[in-house]
Amino acid sequence: MDDMDLTAEWLRGLLGTCALAVLAGGSAHGYAVVQRLQSAGIGPIKGGALYPVLNRLERDGAVTAEWREGEGGPGRKVFTVTARGRDHLEALRDGWGPFSRSVGGLLDAPPAPAASAPAAEGETP
Repeated sequence: MDDMDLTAEWLRGLLGTCALAVLAGGSAHGYAVVQRLQSAGIGPIKGGALYPVLNRLERDGAVTAEWREGEGGPGRKVFTVTARGRDHLEALRDGWGPFSRSVGGLLDAPPAPAASAPAAEGETP
């Protein structure tokens, strides 16, 4: 598994959290969220992965969305964090340290020796 596969695996679980953190810094359309995530070293991120996450955040009440006229181009859907979204992000921030230390402990632990399977009934070990 290469580094890009690992990033994609981690993002599946954390993309919503990361997008919410970006939007807590100010309203943005999806492409701007992607750019901010990439400039933070998280990416590349495809719109096909991000937009369902943004739509879920909207459905859950963490963000609102509104269409705004584009400047010399098409209109864009702009996402804004709600009070509920800020509260949720604060809870995620509070829980991140303990969770990341736990995961780090698992990943940093030396591999355990392989356990042998118990003998089936009637077999001799």
